[in-house]
Amino acid sequence: MDSMNRNTLFQNILRKRSFLCIGLDSDPLRLPEHLLDDEDPLYSFNRAIIEATHDLCVAYKPNLAFYEASGAKGWTSLERSMSIVPRDVFTIADAKRGDIGNTSQLYARAFFENMNFDAVTVAPYMGHDSVKPFIGFPGKWVVLLALTSNPGAHDFQLSKDADGIPLFERVMREAMEWAGPDELMFVCGATRSEQFSHLRQIAPDHFFLVPGVGAQGGDLAAVARTGMNAQCGLLVNSSRQILYASSGRDFAEAARAEATKVRDEMDSLLAERGW
Repeated sequence: MDSMNRNTLFQNILRKRSFLCIGLDSDPLRLPEHLLDDEDPLYSFNRAIIEATHDLCVAYKPNLAFYEASGAKGWTSLERSMSIVPRDVFTIADAKRGDIGNTSQLYARAFFENMNFDAVTVAPYMGHDSVKPFIGFPGKWVVLLALTSNPGAHDFQLSKDADGIPLFERVMREAMEWAGPDELMFVCGATRSEQFSHLRQIAPDHFFLVPGVGAQGGDLAAVARTGMNAQCGLLVNSSRQILYASSGRDFAEAARAEATKVRDEMDSLLAERGW
């Protein structure tokens, strides 16, 4: 599949009974010991995780820091890992890029043309000319940071202007002038579940990428009940809870068991909506 639009993504969610995104935040320091003698331990780990979970999720999201830390070898591991992701699974480069226009153009080409990711996370702090170079690639998506799950989100994102409008809302409303819901998603942290009704009012048609479920303590049911839209509109990410369910030889089986638990809860939440 060369590209994935909103409807295709929604059909995959219905078919798999899942809106799970698995974060391939594969830490070289946390790999099972028996893999360390492999030629490419990071790839061996990812391959086993992908083979064990691809039928339970609709997206994979490698955080690039876990690969960049190993230099050229890490990039090779990432490219090899992405090459075996089934074509019906959405791929997100969690790169959080955001720079001046000509630099952003090169970042966009790197992730969309060279590595063929479906989407890339982008930081909006430098404004429209740092984001627009990522927009307009056929079938590709910008996933813009809006309201994140980390404690430091309070430092800027929740601060309000003279009209009482928080910064994250201004970012979202402005960005929706740059791109429609078939090429723009927003990162909205699950630890902000009390905000999801408001987030959905701001962007009724857009998909949200939702980190913070699992190890960070976000409430999946609360997010789903207030954050779903007419096409589900959610990709809920879980990383550590699935990747590191076991540090032994059974790590892939343990990852599958954890992913199955999340998928089963998602199945019930989809059924609540009549899907």
